[in-house]
Amino acid sequence: MILDRRRAGVPGFCESETFVSQEWLQERVSCQFEYQNLYKSVLNSPVVPLPRSVIIPAFMLVSAILACNHVAARIAFEHGANVTTAVAVRSGGAAFFTMLMLLATGVRIGLPQALRGKALVVGLCFALQSYCLYSAIAAIPVALALLMFNIFPLILVLLAWATGTERPGLRAFLVMPVALLGLAMALDVAGLTTGRGFDFAGRWTQIGVGVLWAIGAAFSMAAGMFLTNRWLGGMDGRLRTLTTMSVVAVVMIAKGAGTGSFALPVDAIGWAALAALTLLYTAGFTLMFVLLPRSGAASNTAALNFEPIAALILAWLLLGQSIAPLQVVGALVVIGAIIVLSLPKRAG
Repeated sequence: MILDRRRAGVPGFCESETFVSQEWLQERVSCQFEYQNLYKSVLNSPVVPLPRSVIIPAFMLVSAILACNHVAARIAFEHGANVTTAVAVRSGGAAFFTMLMLLATGVRIGLPQALRGKALVVGLCFALQSYCLYSAIAAIPVALALLMFNIFPLILVLLAWATGTERPGLRAFLVMPVALLGLAMALDVAGLTTGRGFDFAGRWTQIGVGVLWAIGAAFSMAAGMFLTNRWLGGMDGRLRTLTTMSVVAVVMIAKGAGTGSFALPVDAIGWAALAALTLLYTAGFTLMFVLLPRSGAASNTAALNFEPIAALILAWLLLGQSIAPLQVVGALVVIGAIIVLSLPKRAG
């Protein structure tokens, strides 16, 4: 997350370190699905960092669990459920679990009146993000949807620059075109893997709708992260998480009830997938909540970028989705660029 390190009192601030901080890095992925602020409530706890040989595999496990959540969503869609139903059930279940955690730990549930409107706007951003991302997953291969969505850190950097919050450094300007080139390869926008030569129009017909949904998810994610930091930075992270997920659930339930657009699974496989995506979503981010304060070096959290790769493998095994070698190379380029962008600036 973009942070004013002078205000946050983070040691080692220098004027040239413009957009990357350890806090931003640690929150980058967890913000993606409303649990982005849970770990902040325990950052001051006396915890011992886990060794690198443990934390890296653990973060890769978290990424695999979250990838399983998205694959389960695609299975639910193929067996009758729709996006509105999946987001409502997932967010409602996660909000209920978070509320139980807050009650068990004695946290007072309530928002100051001055923050209610702002919290609602932030929640609406994440509701849009959730709906757009699941719509992308329903329309194009899961790995490509997640890869396109994961450009949101680049958008966040540009958003902070446009609003005068932070000016990107040289590294950002070098990384962005590389990431976009990799994205073009991963999506195969020229249609080179279709066997018909350059076929932009034909390829866009295949993936255009899903790509637009993923872009919408990336922009709404960046907006939600930006506004969370700007408006709700002083709010208890656990309460902020509950508020955001509750808004997402209420919006989706209202949409489904108001338009009659709920679609339930038609068989046992669909129901199992719907239950699985809710459990996996909650389990993945609960585990991340436990691990992030123990992550040690900020660079260790780069392992969380394993999610699109895990989704690629799982979608191939469970859904029969596969992509060409050129697209795999492009995916690796994008993930590498995001990792480079997220790494903290070296001292000195």
